[in-house]
Amino acid sequence: MKAGKKRVAILISGGGSNMVTLAQDMLGDPSHAGAPVLVLSNIATAGGLEKARDLGIPTEIVDHKAHDTRETFDTELNAILRQYAPDVICLAGFMRILTPVFVDAWDGKVLNIHPSLLPKYKGLNTHARAIEAGDSEAGCSVHRVTAGLDDGPVLGQARVPIQMNDTTDGLAKRVLVQEHRLYPAVLRRFLAGENGLLRL
Repeated sequence: MKAGKKRVAILISGGGSNMVTLAQDMLGDPSHAGAPVLVLSNIATAGGLEKARDLGIPTEIVDHKAHDTRETFDTELNAILRQYAPDVICLAGFMRILTPVFVDAWDGKVLNIHPSLLPKYKGLNTHARAIEAGDSEAGCSVHRVTAGLDDGPVLGQARVPIQMNDTTDGLAKRVLVQEHRLYPAVLRRFLAGENGLLRL
């Protein structure tokens, strides 16, 4: 890793498609301000771990099932992260509700991508909820992580029209395409100290 690069850790729980787009954007551009130093998952079988290894990125696992409380999980998570000294942490499909033990330790350094146009549809089942509400559009948001669920300042959004007779799977696939555009763009701006709202 070149001197002067910001150290970026990426947390995942599944296949890691957003992680891959973030990592490839950093690794493929020598002028990028960030470098991926860690991919961590709470699930040992997460497909994204192998993808990270293929990209030459160190990986770690913190199994949430080995912990009785969210707080003890977050304590171990913090301990592992501190070994890699990240400047920024990107949650990319990391399906854990994080407690103040984590959020306070990394205040101002954590980004998350969420598949809705926040503040609409925090939490799960966002595409189904948008379709059921009769919305004309859906999308995705990148926001800073705070103590509230999907509640931090929004740094970027991309909008996707909802089609007549749309399905949740079809909408999810189209939103994911925009997630892969939005997250790398917002990370670049964040590393440059830009916190205004980016719209794609």
